[in-house]
Amino acid sequence: MKIHPLICKITIFTSMNIQTQEITSPILRSKKIKLFIKRIDLIHPYVSGNKLYKLKYNFIELKKQKKNKVLTFGGAYSNHICATSFLANKNNIKSIGIIRGEQNSQLNSTLEFARKQGMDIHYISRKEYRNKHKPCFIEELKYRYGDFYLLPEGGSNILAVKGTEEIIDDDNSNYICCSIGTGGTIAGIMNASKRNQEIIGFPALKSYLDLQNNIKKWSRRSNLKLEYGYIGNGYAKISKELIKFINTFYNNYNIPLDAVYNGKMMFGIFDLVSKDYFKEGSSILAIHTGGIQGNRGFINRFGIDLPIK
Repeated sequence: MKIHPLICKITIFTSMNIQTQEITSPILRSKKIKLFIKRIDLIHPYVSGNKLYKLKYNFIELKKQKKNKVLTFGGAYSNHICATSFLANKNNIKSIGIIRGEQNSQLNSTLEFARKQGMDIHYISRKEYRNKHKPCFIEELKYRYGDFYLLPEGGSNILAVKGTEEIIDDDNSNYICCSIGTGGTIAGIMNASKRNQEIIGFPALKSYLDLQNNIKKWSRRSNLKLEYGYIGNGYAKISKELIKFINTFYNNYNIPLDAVYNGKMMFGIFDLVSKDYFKEGSSILAIHTGGIQGNRGFINRFGIDLPIK
């Protein structure tokens, strides 16, 4: 990852622990396909994976604007909320999290972590949350919370895309696969990819139109295929089959996958391999975007056995 001189002053990161590991299995060997996974999840335990890339230039801009407060949006188990609260705390910036849904009597592990980082947690109804893009709603928040630097849900904006363009570095794989939330990460990967590479995105949400609009807004390229067949019953909805796959993958390769994003992506890759989607002799690069902290939510709520590190 390329480090801007200013980011060195506002983050605690002294090294980038980025590995690319080859995944081997009988089916990959039989199809003569090479599969690699880029472990950007190892960058940091809290600002992991794509989150550091998405926050990097936003925090640089925040400093340039001399803001001392950042406000953002997320769900109760949001990786973005976790990462933003930590990075803001380490840079002496006040953070405000607008959380979708009703307040529970006890904070979950994600929001408790954010609170310990100094983030002010405020809940709004799901109906109100749909207004998060409207200027009048943002003005209402400014009236309520004062002047702030606004980070969209998931941290995705043009500055985030500038950061995610740095995820792949002169990679020669035939296919690059990545999970998708709001579209900022996949747009950056598309922009940085080579024209002969096919980018395959595995959405975590069914909001096809919003996602398409975001990607068109941020990306100059058209080498993307979206695979909606692995969302299952919807966002953060998991099946016994997925849980078994994630745990088997962890036992085989010692690589934890989260159940919302990367688990579904990797499950999808292996399924597509079995269906001969990928050309014989080709290579695949899968981006591990982090978010393992989200597994704690499934463990705490449902007692599911999932890897957490």
